[in-house]
Amino acid sequence: YSSAVQKFSQTLQSFQFDFIGDTLTDDEINIAESFKEFAELLHEVELERSMMVQNASDLLIKPLENFRKEQIGFTKERKKKFEKDGEKFYSMLDRHLHLSSKKKESQLQEADLQVDKERHNFFESSLEYVYQIQEVQESKKFSIVEPVLAFLHSLFTYNNLTVELTQDFLPYKQQLQLSLQNTRNHFSSTREELEDLKKRMKEAPLTCKLPGQPTIEGYLYTQEKWALGISWVKYYCQYEKEAKTLRMTPIDQKPGAKQGTLDLTLKSCVRRKTDSIDKRFCFDIETNERSGTITLQALSEANRRLWMEAMDGKEPIYHSPITKQEEMELNEVGFKFVRKCINAVETKGITTEGVYRTVGSNIQVQKLLNAFFDPKCPGDVDLQSGDWDIKTITSSLKFYLRNLSEPVMTYKLHKELVLAAKSENLDYRLGAIHALVYKLPDKNREMLELLIQHLVNVCEHSRENLMSPSNMGVIFGPTLMRAQEDTVAAMMNIKFQNIVVEILIEHFEKVGAAPERLQLLQPAP
Repeated sequence: YSSAVQKFSQTLQSFQFDFIGDTLTDDEINIAESFKEFAELLHEVELERSMMVQNASDLLIKPLENFRKEQIGFTKERKKKFEKDGEKFYSMLDRHLHLSSKKKESQLQEADLQVDKERHNFFESSLEYVYQIQEVQESKKFSIVEPVLAFLHSLFTYNNLTVELTQDFLPYKQQLQLSLQNTRNHFSSTREELEDLKKRMKEAPLTCKLPGQPTIEGYLYTQEKWALGISWVKYYCQYEKEAKTLRMTPIDQKPGAKQGTLDLTLKSCVRRKTDSIDKRFCFDIETNERSGTITLQALSEANRRLWMEAMDGKEPIYHSPITKQEEMELNEVGFKFVRKCINAVETKGITTEGVYRTVGSNIQVQKLLNAFFDPKCPGDVDLQSGDWDIKTITSSLKFYLRNLSEPVMTYKLHKELVLAAKSENLDYRLGAIHALVYKLPDKNREMLELLIQHLVNVCEHSRENLMSPSNMGVIFGPTLMRAQEDTVAAMMNIKFQNIVVEILIEHFEKVGAAPERLQLLQPAP
């Protein structure tokens, strides 16, 4: 670490800024010299830190190591002597007890003297060992604490020095911040001027472009939807930017086909999100002559970029709310929107395969939400008309629910619902969710019952639409329930949110019934 800091300090010391122009402002001079100031500060701080590390060795590590070697090591030696003398004494005692009483008196007296001698040695070793243990136990109270205290004193001294260096550096820091802000302001104003210049240069007439020549032309593939599926048809396309006209001429047209050259007027162009289609290099356009969007596929990423630049294409909207956040509330307009969406789905799309799973066009979703939540005439949209397909309606409904200021099942009850879903006791799980649903505010419970009843109706046609309660749980779990904080733990609980919604769909009649008296089973520990 120390060598890395020193090398970094040396690099800062020798670093030279390159500037455009022959004269520097005072702020630029200050900035150019800043790295030298940084290098000196780093060098001084690292010097103090190195001293602290050295003190750690002298004041902490070495005293503790000496205590270990001298005191604890000596105690271990005493222990070995105690064990050795004890073994010797008890062995001799065993032999002494087995002596025959028929031996001579002189032999017995000599044996008694040997046993007394070994007993005395063992007794002395015991006392020395116990004394040494007591000495270590008592001395460690100061022999260990004193080095730690000395090290902490050294550490605090280092911290005090860094505080003093910080205080000394503060005036220069403030001056440098002012210089940086001034330089940033200069950069912003200069950039605006350069952007304006670049724009004017782009808008200037192109001398290499012949009169009547299209802005861009080339091959594109168009997604065509037929009764039996989807196909991609190759067209030769010519686009004129000023008039916003797109001419599409089919290639390899089959004999007898009615479709010929198409002349369209462009309204908008948006890059297609990668995860919304299994083809690469796609973008969507809207025209005055056709309702809905037209999906086109370019020949490469660079080719798509050229087409989008010519058509003033935009990037897709990913997460930003389409309407104002305050409009995403459980209010009268919101209930009206949900009821209209449900009615439209159940009357003209309840048997559609993958209903709610298939994502609609982002452009159409944007148009629908902006039109329905228009403050001037909220709710004045007919979802039964042919202008809105099922994918757009279902995607708009999910967007509305997902962007409520608080989820339908509230932040307050989120943890309790997740805990209920985690229970291994199925009866308790159902009963707990039943009880928690009736803790919801009235409007939230009304919205939840409205949605779950609709999802039950959709799941009753699962043979046609292939949408089971489990599938619906995956879709509406994160939509109806959200954790208040975005954490890894919250992400891991999404599967339990899905389980809650799945239970609500499968047991709607039980959960929807008013709980006169709930007797919940306690979950198994």
